[in-house]
Order: sequence, then structure tokens, then C-alpha cells
Amino acid sequence: MSNLEKDPLELLCPPEGRQGPSVQVLAARDVPLGGPRAMRVRRTLPQRGRTTIGAWCFADHYGPDDVAASGGMVVPPHPHAGLQTVSWLFEGEIEHRDSTGSRELVRPGQVNLMTAGRGISHSEVSTPATTRLHGVQLWIALPGASRDVAPFFEHAEIVAEEVDDAVVRVFAGSLPGVGDEASVRPIQDGAVTLFSPLVGAQIDLAAGGEAWIELDPAFEHGVLVDAGPVRVTIAATDDEVADRPADADGLTVAGHSATLERSELGYLPTGHDGVRLTAGDGPVRVVLLGGVPFGEELVMWWNFIGGDHDEIVEFRRQWQSEVIGRDNPDGRFGRVDYDGDALPAPELPTVRLKPRT
Repeated sequence: MSNLEKDPLELLCPPEGRQGPSVQVLAARDVPLGGPRAMRVRRTLPQRGRTTIGAWCFADHYGPDDVAASGGMVVPPHPHAGLQTVSWLFEGEIEHRDSTGSRELVRPGQVNLMTAGRGISHSEVSTPATTRLHGVQLWIALPGASRDVAPFFEHAEIVAEEVDDAVVRVFAGSLPGVGDEASVRPIQDGAVTLFSPLVGAQIDLAAGGEAWIELDPAFEHGVLVDAGPVRVTIAATDDEVADRPADADGLTVAGHSATLERSELGYLPTGHDGVRLTAGDGPVRVVLLGGVPFGEELVMWWNFIGGDHDEIVEFRRQWQSEVIGRDNPDGRFGRVDYDGDALPAPELPTVRLKPRT
């Protein structure tokens, strides 16, 4: 999915560390994808208070969207560089096409992962059979050492597993205590590829349900609520809570919790070996994102991630000249088999990037 904001933020993202033991609640902002009938998304990453969770750097939550009213998702060819995109659906069907020649549908229970690397272009369009569209679009920042890899695309089917009262689907990386590498089953040749330690998972709870989800204490995590509210309680590692009493299950808890409403994202800092999710009177669905804190400074603007301002400027120049101007449609970003025009890039800010905190 493209970032279709008219004036996208240009962010210098310094390495972000731990911010204490409590759950930090991040609100979403409403963003239209296109014109007057555009489908709207709720964006929780990036924002000025937090730009990354591990290497996860972009999170759009959308739907359930009535396609008859909004026209669904129609995102013409657009570029990416320096990142990976992850498409994960709860309802509907989307067709992906890209400049590597890949053409693939994604449905609930399947994941599309596209590695842009040094440059790719793609389109995403909901299919005619889709009446309701509902899901998340996520981006992963590539570490500097991997940012210039050749672009490629992967598609996988995800196996659901039960943890206490929860049903868990791990669509990226791994989660302690949940399955093994077979949880992600590649449909095409090759496994789903990541370039830094990460986890991405959908977790569902029935009304009144509760689950203890093990976490890697080296990871920071985010809990993005699709259906709620949900009570989130974090637990710390043993050395941090040696003097705290155990609860009824024998688990030491940090005593920090929050009730998250729909579309809110709860940030959990590093140092916690688990999280307890508790549903109220209604069912709960959350997307858990996590990873080792991203230890590199990066620049994000529109659909690009680079090491500095000048790299972003060059990405934009090449897209505008090679694809929009058709000087070299087989250049950095290639071409997509699509009946229609590609998206031009927004105008860059008139000043060089300054750090934002």
C-alpha cells in the first residue's frame, strides 16, 4: 500500500530505546487513501511519539469497509525502497502485482511479504468478489546492511494454533511457545524472509477469554486492537520482579496494565517475558508486533526509507523521471503490468530534514 497523504511527514528516526515499564497507549490518526470516496485507514505508526517498534515502522488499520460505498482499495503502481511491506487481511481479497513480475492474491489466513530493497514498484487492488475489506498494512524497515538487496516477493499460508483461550496466527518471525517454523508454510518456493529479529501475529479471544502470551524479553512490542476493548497486562523478567508476589497462576506480573480500545496501539517496552490479554463482554482481535529495538538512524518520507535526506531525494527523482516521465521505465523501480497510470510522488519539503523527537 502506498502512503497517499498529500504532504507526508519527513521523519528523521533516531534509535528509540525503552521508555519505562508501563504500557504506553498510542492513538491512531485518520488518513484517506485517495479521493472523495476513498477508503480511510487508521494509522498508528509512524507518529512523532514513536516511529518504530523493532523494525516495524508503518501500521495502517482499515475496515471493515463497505466496498460498494467506498470503492474498496485501488492503489495504482507506486514505488518502495529500503523496506518490506506486509499485507494481512481479516476479510476480503486483494490482488498484488509488482515489477518483479509477481501477481498474487492475498486472503485471510495468508500473508504477502514484499521486499523492496534497492527499489520496486507494485499495485494493490481489492478484487470484484470483495464486498467487505478489513485488515492491516505493515512496513518493516530494512537495516542499512540489507537496504540495497534485490527486490523479491513471497506469499505464505499461516497455521492457527491455540494458546490458553486464544487462537494465534504468527505471520512473521516467531513467538516463544507458539509452534515452530512450520507455522508459516510457504506456498511459493522459499520461506518468508526477514532481515532482523521480529514477530507479527494475529491473536483472537472469545468474549470473557484470557491468554498468557510469552514474549521475547529482548523485544519491544506493540498490541494493535482490531476488536476490543482488551485488558493488557505486562510481566517483567525475574530479575526485575524478584520481590513481587506471584499471582494465582504462579506468574510474577509487573502490575502495569491498560485497557485498549479499538484502533489503539499499546506499546510494551523491552524486558518483559509475557503479556496477559483479557477480553471483556465482547470478542477481541489484536495484532502483536515486536522486535529488537531498531538501532539505526533512518529517514522516512512517502514510500521510501533511506540513510539520509539526499538518498530520499534521489529515490524521488528517479521515480519521477524514469516512471512518471517514462525516461527509463525499466530503471530502479521497474514497471508493473497494470491498466492505468502510476502514482506521481508528492512534492518534497523545501527545507532539509531536521530531527524530530
